[in-house]
Amino acid sequence: MKVKEHLKIIRRKDIYYVLADNGKPRKFKPWLGDIFAFTYDSIMRKSIFPKKFRGSILKHFDILKMAYRDFHNLNILEIATGSGFSAELISRDNFYTGIDISAGLLRQAVRKFKDQGFTKAEFYVSSADDLPFNDHFFDIVICDLSLNFLGDLEKFINEIKRVMKTGSYFYCSVPVPEKKDPGIVIHGNLYSEIELKTVFSKYNYIFSSGSDENGALLYFRAQLN
Repeated sequence: MKVKEHLKIIRRKDIYYVLADNGKPRKFKPWLGDIFAFTYDSIMRKSIFPKKFRGSILKHFDILKMAYRDFHNLNILEIATGSGFSAELISRDNFYTGIDISAGLLRQAVRKFKDQGFTKAEFYVSSADDLPFNDHFFDIVICDLSLNFLGDLEKFINEIKRVMKTGSYFYCSVPVPEKKDPGIVIHGNLYSEIELKTVFSKYNYIFSSGSDENGALLYFRAQLN
């Protein structure tokens, strides 16, 4: 069973919501705001990648497709699904679960995954540091371009460790301070590659940096030992 038994979950328009003690769906404050969710893809393509990251979104997708090419029939969790870019990057035979604090973005993700022919995809409004899933369930956890927005890094790592199987992998792309243009402001908490390696190692992960270069982004994976 994927979801914790004690939680009360409701489903609305293909999106699952965890209920709070008052019987209403838990609420979160998306950084962009649900009202602007429809502009997310345009912002990423026209502003974030060329102006903030000084990188290529097309190269980004190519790098991720290569990293995910051997994912088949696996339980995959994506942290901060956003508008659902991963629908074009992973195989449809996987069991995909996406979480985000923005229901507006998840509605876009639902459409993209359906358009790509996914029949085994579920979407939850949830924070990354308090996941509604049972221990040791997922084979792969993905976090694309969102780690810097997740607040308490160690709390997050400890939480994904809880839901990951031993030997499973965490795949991540994230801007790092040593790769970014000094004159550019990238929001969130930026951690260096050394800092990321140190904290993941603390939680018993084997950290491996990728060799791909794409502006301010670091690509890495960490195996739960």
